[in-house]
Amino acid sequence: MKTIKGPAIFLAQFMGDAAPFDTLPRLAQWAAGLGYEAIQIPADPRLLDLQLAATSQTYCDDLRGMLAGYGIQISELSTHLQGQLVAVHPAYDSLFDGFAAPAVRGNPPARTAWAIEQLKLAAQASQRLGLSAHVTFSGALAWPYFYPWPQRPAGLVEAAFAEVGKRWLPILQVFDEAGVDVCYELHPGEDLHDGVTFERFLDEVGQHPRANILFDPSHMVLQQMDYLAFIDIYHARIKAFHVKDAEFRPDGRQGVYGGYNGWVNRAGRFRSLGDGQIDFKAIFSKMAQYDFPGWAVLEWECALKHPEDGAREGAAFIREHIIRVAERAFDDFAGSGVDQAQLKQLMGL
Repeated sequence: MKTIKGPAIFLAQFMGDAAPFDTLPRLAQWAAGLGYEAIQIPADPRLLDLQLAATSQTYCDDLRGMLAGYGIQISELSTHLQGQLVAVHPAYDSLFDGFAAPAVRGNPPARTAWAIEQLKLAAQASQRLGLSAHVTFSGALAWPYFYPWPQRPAGLVEAAFAEVGKRWLPILQVFDEAGVDVCYELHPGEDLHDGVTFERFLDEVGQHPRANILFDPSHMVLQQMDYLAFIDIYHARIKAFHVKDAEFRPDGRQGVYGGYNGWVNRAGRFRSLGDGQIDFKAIFSKMAQYDFPGWAVLEWECALKHPEDGAREGAAFIREHIIRVAERAFDDFAGSGVDQAQLKQLMGL
């Protein structure tokens, strides 16, 4: 039997103005034609009316029916951009303002309130669409201080995480009422970017059961983390999975920080599936070992390859890596049917 579902594809990197990337029906038809079974949909008005999805079961039923006509399901909704806006350090105000609705740009408190409301709508929309997980970013207040020079004043990181946790706790409660897990993509630029920071966040939200992880090994390669050990440690909290490749090739001039280079020239860069260094056979084995029940979702980001080629190759790559889990142990044929009396005898009891 299969536990992991897939292949699925995240649509964020493929949306555009030209067909077939300009509407949700055309994107669904395109994805199905490549062999995908599901799509991860950004909460973007070009693809989805989030307010209507949160309030109208008819809209959601019609949406699911339209996608089913192409043989496509929804894996999760994504609010990466809105999640980013839940917590924005002032240094990034102008850069992130474009993620917000025009009415709240240039007004950080209004922007934060808008983002929080968007997340709550996403919880309700996910429930109406029959989804069990939602993917997002955490936002960041401490990120400008990630390197401890100049020396951070005592309590700065703790105060930042306390504030981020305070903003997210009411959102998590709405997701809990909807029966949907919030899966944070642990990502540089977010306060939640590795296991240590995720644990800090869990402490601030009372170990909330809906605070979970979108596992993306590419960001761990670029941080030089052990992504297989990460699965062993956090598998109970991993509720979503981005299948994205990466490579890290440091030299005498640069390492993990990249020297401000563009993506092509960085020591660490994202690659199309199979072109990087990630051991996906081991990852899919770990996910099968821990009975991960969610979708294996291609997120295409590559410094070199054309996106359409990456998407076409990605469906077959994921399908070939999904493990059909054995229903019985390989050595069952040698079972001797030992009973309790024999067990005691074997131990000399």
